[in-house]
This record gives sequence, structure tokens and C-alpha cells, in this order.
Amino acid sequence: METKKELIQQIVIVINILEKDYDITNGILEELHQRYLKALKILEGNKEIQNINIDGGVRAYLDSFSDYTNALLAEMHRAEKLFKELNV
Repeated sequence: METKKELIQQIVIVINILEKDYDITNGILEELHQRYLKALKILEGNKEIQNINIDGGVRAYLDSFSDYTNALLAEMHRAEKLFKELNV
């Protein structure tokens, strides 16, 4: 249960970074934002975590921007890692 709480907190961090620092009105950033919002809603609503689709977000970002030193990537990586731990 602790991992779920950590994942919720990490998803909120990613959403906040996306909303504060990026134009999320189109493209891959909009897609990532929507995925994280949906994941948060699923977790907070205690719904089936199999419907969460945040895996691959880091790769999708890098395919679009090639910005390997971006702080958002580290936060997304943490979220993906926590999701994998929860989904075992």
C-alpha cells in the first residue's frame, strides 16, 4: 500500500512539472499529461491499475525531444519504476 501512495505522489509531481513548465496543448506532451491524469484518477478511485498507461513515457519523450538531461525525465522514470513495483 505504501508503493501506491508513493506512486500517487510521484504522478502529482510529474503532472505539476508538465503543467508548470511545458506547453501541453498538443503533441507528445499532451499525450503524456493525459496519461498521467488518467493514472491519478485510477489510483485515487481505487480502480484497476491495469488501465494505467504510463510505461514508455520516458522513451516517448526522448524520441520526440532527445533532451536527456531534462529533470522531467527523472521524475517520469521514478513514476514508471514505482508503477512496475506496484503492478508486480
